[in-house]
Amino acid sequence: MSEVNQQVIADRLGLSRATVSRCFTNHAGISAATRAKVFELAAEIGYVHLENRSPSARKTKKNVNFTVLICSEKEEYFKGDYQSPGAQILEGVAEYGQLHKSRVDVSFISPDATDLNHPSFHGVPGLKDRKDRGILLIYPFHKDIVQKLSLHFPLVSLVDQQQHALIDCVDVDHYSGISASIEHLIAAGHERIGFSTRDYAVSASWSFRRYSAFLEKMARLKMKIRPEDIIGIHPRTFESTAANLAAAAQQTRDGVTAWVCAADHQAFDMIHAFQKLGIKIPSEVSVTGFDGIQRSHSDPKLSTIQIPFRAIGMTGAERLASRIHKRFGGAQHIYISGELNKGETVAAPQK
Repeated sequence: MSEVNQQVIADRLGLSRATVSRCFTNHAGISAATRAKVFELAAEIGYVHLENRSPSARKTKKNVNFTVLICSEKEEYFKGDYQSPGAQILEGVAEYGQLHKSRVDVSFISPDATDLNHPSFHGVPGLKDRKDRGILLIYPFHKDIVQKLSLHFPLVSLVDQQQHALIDCVDVDHYSGISASIEHLIAAGHERIGFSTRDYAVSASWSFRRYSAFLEKMARLKMKIRPEDIIGIHPRTFESTAANLAAAAQQTRDGVTAWVCAADHQAFDMIHAFQKLGIKIPSEVSVTGFDGIQRSHSDPKLSTIQIPFRAIGMTGAERLASRIHKRFGGAQHIYISGELNKGETVAAPQK
């Protein structure tokens, strides 16, 4: 499309045309955050940067190139009520690319995609040119896609991909994060603690990891777990998010004094639903999240686990570069600890 060019990107982001151009050429004076925003918008509008290289330059080039695939609908990714985790991860990838003069191409893949023939894969840069090219995955993908990509490319996932333990992965340490949240709640005096999550179009491995961490930590502390206080995961699944939240509200009335939510967006949905029902946060029930993403100023500051997204992006890119140079070898899973952010959504339970 003739109207899709660097000037469009510059106008949309309020940048100069020169700044946008420098983002694609790894100019040292451009911040990683700015480069990440340019890459995201380029992927959104379908702009592909074509470098002018002489044949001799291509032969001597030692740089590695990254294709970043983000499994998300663009509307969800860019909806703007809080910064997407993918955007923060991409900043780390962009920073690595800038330091090592690596080209970074970003594309969005629909969560409905189950194979490489899906239309969202059409035109993805680098899928045909496999030399010096690796793929970074952001968010969970369908297992068949991961399997096929892993056969042809060095592949690193920046989230655990369920049923694919043999690919390289860089992720947050789910156990240490959930453990910190539970200890925070126990220190406040809570004894009956529930866990809440939900189903997603693509099976969310991180949700299962955090649920497993919840069970393990509660068992280690010899805390009683009531099956009815587990919401949104087998066998306590419901047909909708609204039904999930209604079940959580019922268990709150029955005596749950604190909820550990598998993600921040789930925690905010719970807080809003409870507020509409007249359930006060945190005086009547405490809520914790996971991700470290705060929303608008009208929302309470959530007690959550801050994920080191940028470090995950940097480490993932570094691991992928190593994998490109050494194609075969044992898979590595690298877990980076998050940090507990004590917010305004945890208080002592009512007597």
